[in-house]
Amino acid sequence: MTGAMATRRKRPAPTPPPPEPESTPEDELAPAVAADEIRVRRIHRRDLNRVWEFLKLVFRDVNRQTLEYQRPRSKQRFIEQYEEEGIEQLVFEVDGDIVGYAECAFEVTGSDNWINPRFFESRDMRPLFVEELASHPSYQGRGVGMFMLEQLQHLARVRGCTHLVLEVAENNDSALKFYRKRNFYKLDAAIFLAQKVESEPELLPPRKLERKRDEDEPEDGGDGAAEAG
Repeated sequence: MTGAMATRRKRPAPTPPPPEPESTPEDELAPAVAADEIRVRRIHRRDLNRVWEFLKLVFRDVNRQTLEYQRPRSKQRFIEQYEEEGIEQLVFEVDGDIVGYAECAFEVTGSDNWINPRFFESRDMRPLFVEELASHPSYQGRGVGMFMLEQLQHLARVRGCTHLVLEVAENNDSALKFYRKRNFYKLDAAIFLAQKVESEPELLPPRKLERKRDEDEPEDGGDGAAEAG
């Protein structure tokens, strides 16, 4: 060791660890959930049963009052439409729940359709035919119907259509009010008419049986009848 006192290097004091963050509830760590949001997508085969039950719910009361069915009259027909070409079937959802359904076609479809394509051709109209437009009763008044209508208008524009064309029962007051408020107008004056026909039943009414006669009692108009003098 030399005469000079050896100087020992002083080690720096250890850095204190950072304070642990305060515990945060799991719900605060989760991403913020947006307010109710409606989304649209094309129907899938797995949706058919759910959509059919949805349509029955929506049109249950309407179909009690209208002459024509306001939805496909059978589940089989509804499934067949899924297989047909040229038909758009759209599902509208909020948090995975179906709140709306729209179905449209770019040409007249179905063998039982009464629509005359020449009516539109002569008026230079290229229609998008709206076959179904249904919104959940619990979501009416919240913009679901308007969003569905805007989606159909968008489809019409990108496909080169000039009009949305649909059918609504004349006594479906709420639907008529909705469409008229959005500038829909009546295309044709055809309505269902009926006339009461007075008729008689094909089968005769009940008749009382006659009293059984004794063996020696003459029948009406028989030998026992008095002769005219």
